[in-house]
Amino acid sequence: MDWQETLENARGNMGFCKVCAVCDGRVCKNTIPGPGAKGRGDVAIRNYAAWQDIRINLDTLHANVPVDTQATLFGKTFAIPVFAGPVGAVKLHYGDKYTDTEYNDILVPACADAGIAAMVGDGVDPMVIQAGTDAIKRSAGVGIPTVKPWDIETVRQKMQLAQDCGAFAIAMDVDAAGLPFLQNRQPPAGSKSVDELREIADLVDAPFIVKGIMTPRAAAKAAEAGAAGIVVSNHGGRVLDGTPSTAEVLPSIAREVGGDLTILVDGGIRTGLDVFKALALGADGVIIARPFVTAVYGGQAEGVAALVARLQAELADAMRMTGAAKIADIDGEFIWE
Repeated sequence: MDWQETLENARGNMGFCKVCAVCDGRVCKNTIPGPGAKGRGDVAIRNYAAWQDIRINLDTLHANVPVDTQATLFGKTFAIPVFAGPVGAVKLHYGDKYTDTEYNDILVPACADAGIAAMVGDGVDPMVIQAGTDAIKRSAGVGIPTVKPWDIETVRQKMQLAQDCGAFAIAMDVDAAGLPFLQNRQPPAGSKSVDELREIADLVDAPFIVKGIMTPRAAAKAAEAGAAGIVVSNHGGRVLDGTPSTAEVLPSIAREVGGDLTILVDGGIRTGLDVFKALALGADGVIIARPFVTAVYGGQAEGVAALVARLQAELADAMRMTGAAKIADIDGEFIWE
């Protein structure tokens, strides 16, 4: 099964998502539940468009050697520096085809078999995080549980699940503080102070990743709280309308904490060329969410394998045509200004 077959199979299976030829957030804007962004929906559109506006420098005056797309993140080596993004409550957002358990039972091992890792989501239903951590445990810890910013006692319980599954890293998507089901809860859930985040980071032995960083100041606070990595993310525009794109803020964040923290970025990344651009702007790796949902709904494990193969081929092609023999070679010199 190739990627085109996967897309064709997914159409009609995914509720609000229409599996558009160009997955740029335009058709699905302001569909929540569903895959779209909040309010006007222009943040998801801006995320996608920003990557398209970035141009890279073509240069074939270099040794004709095989390129190596492998990258080491959080102590593990992957075929490409890409993680599948965390998605929870798939029936609510993407239709009735799969439960969270079924979705994660396909995604997590398929990603591991393809040489990458999946992040798994969290939700009000305890089975969302349970399904993800169970799948990671069966895949020998190759996955990243992503816990919502609940009250501290709920966080303790969910972090224990994350720890027990043997995951090589554990995340919290603090930007989920903007989701309606987290607001006005008792006890309070939502945004975290540096001290609160430090307490959470101390709950786990694995590297702790803070997702939802959009400013250099926030990146510095994540470092102060003991994070090993961050995700530059606006939650796909699903929590706050009117924010800049992740591509626009990534360079300043990389200047602030690059080399100190592992920097991941998400938001509108769709191709291996986009991955190359993100690395050149200062990221160590990227997270891609919606295309992996499409992959599962359109082809199950074969769909995931097809997507990873396409991303790797596109990334390798960009490296060959710019003179980057390995991932570590990719830097700002490859961006045209």
